[in-house]
Amino acid sequence: MPRAVHVLAFGIFAMVTSEFVVAGLMPQMAEGLDVTVPRIGYLITVFALSMAFGGPLLSVALLRLPPKSALMVLFPLFLAGNVLAATASGYPVMVVARVVTGVASQAFFGVAISLGSQLTRPEQRGRAMAVVLNGLMLGTLLGLPLATLTGERYGWRAAFWAISALTAAAALCTAVGVRRTGRPEGSGTFRSELTAFRAPRLWLTLLTSTMVIGATFSAFSYLNPILTDVTGFSPGAVPLLLLAYGAATVVGNTVVGRLADRHTLPVLVGGLSLNAVFLTGFALLAGVQVWAVLCMLGVGLVGVTMNPALVTRVQRTGNARPLVNTVHSSFITLGVVLGSALGGLGLDRFGPRAPLWLGAALAVTGLLTLVPDLLRRGKAPGAAGPDGRSLHSGPSTDGGPSADGGPSTGEDPAGGDGPSANSEQRAPAPLHAGQTP
Repeated sequence: MPRAVHVLAFGIFAMVTSEFVVAGLMPQMAEGLDVTVPRIGYLITVFALSMAFGGPLLSVALLRLPPKSALMVLFPLFLAGNVLAATASGYPVMVVARVVTGVASQAFFGVAISLGSQLTRPEQRGRAMAVVLNGLMLGTLLGLPLATLTGERYGWRAAFWAISALTAAAALCTAVGVRRTGRPEGSGTFRSELTAFRAPRLWLTLLTSTMVIGATFSAFSYLNPILTDVTGFSPGAVPLLLLAYGAATVVGNTVVGRLADRHTLPVLVGGLSLNAVFLTGFALLAGVQVWAVLCMLGVGLVGVTMNPALVTRVQRTGNARPLVNTVHSSFITLGVVLGSALGGLGLDRFGPRAPLWLGAALAVTGLLTLVPDLLRRGKAPGAAGPDGRSLHSGPSTDGGPSADGGPSTGEDPAGGDGPSANSEQRAPAPLHAGQTP
């Protein structure tokens, strides 16, 4: 795997650590900024909405820049937002800081994912996405606890200074360890970039991603009250359980990354089905500690870990350029907002098991969004070989663009469980020196 793919993961690790740090420091920040804890909670919503709506707009502004140049613009912007947070004199300044960091981080995700695809062969893209997105998993597993620990020991401002230092280190690694590359193949004007979004199939593919993430976050957002109020664990045990959950996401992300290229659609069908089963089992057996923990770990294995397969599917349906990837990241962020909002409403009205039932319902809805591709796959000539890849190597029946951004000439008409022979011939050879987003 090219070295730059790992550098991209480091950058995403810094971004995700900043995204979640507020959740671990709410009481300290509320005291320091002289506001209530719920108002600090709104900072999480502000960050998410800035990612969802501001990230694509910033990506449009950066369309004409090569990927590395775009990243080297985004790093200082993200760094400035964290420095502003560390020095915030009041709540309004903190809101501005979270808007800046939210917009920058979402645009970074889009460029980084696009570059990870650009630097690897088609048959390795799923694994490359798994490596890049491990930055997200490790940010949750390690970044959040470390930032929280720093804030508890040295004050919440120190946590933002630590994230600023982490951002500077990631920027330095990118500047030194990543070779400058050209713009992604097929990239052009804003109008030409919008062409991919004319296909209804792309919007349905994006909706699948929202449902996958929404199903998981409906439960994940409220694991603390579920594990303490229903399962009966002490508050002190919850961090260890969340650590185990985070470890499960790292394992699941790695496994899915190895399968995503050849078996994209089966992986998503299996992952959503298992997630629905685990969430239902969790809801039914939340009062039994052993089963509750097993179901929780199951959700960790097959929930957000579907990301490599989701990215692969979106890139094959649309293209692998930054705007499509950033909009996809926005739909994932909307899944976080949707899942946590519905879970919160369910928790208030029906109790702590409700987020689990709602998560299962969202997983089933996600399965329904896959039905058109499953039907198309079944009707396709030579639908699938023993490895799950389409045996059909002729022109795509839907005329959708290929993963490298050009017109599709060999995409699986069912949505693609593997790269076509033609797309492999078109793909540029991967770089073997340092890589860059």
